[in-house]
Amino acid sequence: MSVLFHIGRYFLLLRETFGRPERFSLYWSRTVEEMDLLGVKSLGIVALLSAFMGAVITIQTKTNIDSPLIQAWVVGFATRQSTILEFSPTVISLILAGKVGSNIAAEIGSMRVKEQIDALDIMGVNSAGYLILPKIAATMLINPFLIMISMFLSIFGGWLAGVETGVVVSEDFIQGIQAGFKPYHVVYALVKTIVFAFIITTISAYQGYYTKGGTREVGISSTRAVVYSNVVILFANLVLTQALLL
Repeated sequence: MSVLFHIGRYFLLLRETFGRPERFSLYWSRTVEEMDLLGVKSLGIVALLSAFMGAVITIQTKTNIDSPLIQAWVVGFATRQSTILEFSPTVISLILAGKVGSNIAAEIGSMRVKEQIDALDIMGVNSAGYLILPKIAATMLINPFLIMISMFLSIFGGWLAGVETGVVVSEDFIQGIQAGFKPYHVVYALVKTIVFAFIITTISAYQGYYTKGGTREVGISSTRAVVYSNVVILFANLVLTQALLL
């Protein structure tokens, strides 16, 4: 029953969140601020992880398919497919759940325990919409750009690592990148990214919004936000893969 209670309260919070905004201009300015805080400031960790991730995929792929029967361009092909279909949209979203999700839960949770949310409600402000809606809009707008940057840097990192270590020739790697490319795979990855951004933001905000107690409980809410977001992302990844690829 506890699970059903939280699911029901989660959807009730979403209904409040998507209520009519009091001032669209204020919500838009907050959305831009959140895009910088939750998206742009995550670019560094996304870029670093993506480059090294691509390098590792390339080297491991070459190591595992080192056979004269397999053409050299397969390394580039495998790196591209792994990056676009799974690693950039899913793994980076899991990383963002840890960074962005804990930030959202801690921020809103701190406001709850300090009674700032109660003050907004008393003033007649839709606290759920004011605090959560700009974050949802911001992550759903900025995360696809982060993932596209991640795709590029991952493939570039794989090419650089493969060429510099001598495991693959540049021409073969580039041929593999171009071989059998389907633009729909990028669309599929971006659809997953938008869904994952919604999951991260709403679950983290839910955990923070209903925090009770003090600073210790804020930390617990942040941890729960990361754990639950990751679990739901993995489940949604399975559902979306079956729905969009099969």
